[in-house]
Amino acid sequence: MSARASTDKGRGARSNVTGRFESRIREAFDDGWTLEDDAAPALKTETTAERAKTIIARNDSPDVGFDRSINPYRGCEHGCIYCYARPSHAYVGLSPGLDFESRIFFKADAARLLTRELSKPSYQPGVIHIGGNTDPYQPQERRLRVTRQVLEVLSRFSHPFSIITKSALILRDLDLIGPMGGARLARAAVSVTTLDRKLARAMEPRAATPEKRLAAIAGLAKAGVPVTVMFAPVIPGLNDHELEAVLERAAEAGAVSAGYVALRLPLEIKDLFQEWLQSARPDRAARVMSLVRHMRHGRDYDSEWGKRMKGDGPIAELISARFAAAKRRFGLDKPVAALDLSRFARPAKAGDQLDLFS
Repeated sequence: MSARASTDKGRGARSNVTGRFESRIREAFDDGWTLEDDAAPALKTETTAERAKTIIARNDSPDVGFDRSINPYRGCEHGCIYCYARPSHAYVGLSPGLDFESRIFFKADAARLLTRELSKPSYQPGVIHIGGNTDPYQPQERRLRVTRQVLEVLSRFSHPFSIITKSALILRDLDLIGPMGGARLARAAVSVTTLDRKLARAMEPRAATPEKRLAAIAGLAKAGVPVTVMFAPVIPGLNDHELEAVLERAAEAGAVSAGYVALRLPLEIKDLFQEWLQSARPDRAARVMSLVRHMRHGRDYDSEWGKRMKGDGPIAELISARFAAAKRRFGLDKPVAALDLSRFARPAKAGDQLDLFS
């Protein structure tokens, strides 16, 4: 595994830290030849088909708002430095650093597997969340269309779903998401972390610009899809001052609800984020980490159920109060209708006997 230090434009991580399950640790070092060496070639994205046995992942976490999800991709080219999914790359022997954003796995059989699972007589419908781990509309989706194929299956079965992204590519699939949203079969969430283009470029290098994300909210809302704006993650000392502005702009675009998550730094992310912070915002690095630790009982991260998403203590309480006030102020606190599970129906297959009494 490479320990390459990154100077690549469009990449979030600054290094390729060794995964926690590897027996050997590799580190970048200066051998004295650096200035005389040719520049390293630009890091290219590699995609690999992943042959999964099932497509619907289940969870019973008390602080996650869904019990089943589909993740069309493992790894994410958006390169968001704070991404809580980064440590999952260690399970396949790769780095949560640059490998996570340049070595992408896709579920090649997603549509077939989903059709098989939904067709089982024992299957009981429940809202499926798409993109709970990595973004279903990351750049490779333009070519691979895995998410599109999953939506086509859900549409055929009239199966309710929610989907989250920070990409305007979601508008490509309005022909599917729009009608399902109008039928109470779909809702969407768009993550808007900052309105500052420079900060977004540094922190989320290959994700859509803030304005493109607001345009995605507007496009979804116009098509009849209920949209939530996610101000996530809230990073005290870096983007928390934008909370009210983000919610205001999202409400103007057509969002009907809002949510937030405090910065989470489990496992390898804590070092990757601090390395990025020292490089991208050295003037704020010490203060940001001090505030983060004030929300996590003096630690970089606290995984306690009920607190890991929002933090704890006075700073966390202040963010929560500001968020609640902003939701009320901009009309984002209204109840959102539940998705309709009763419409689920397995489509007839060729050769099925027609029901004369339906």
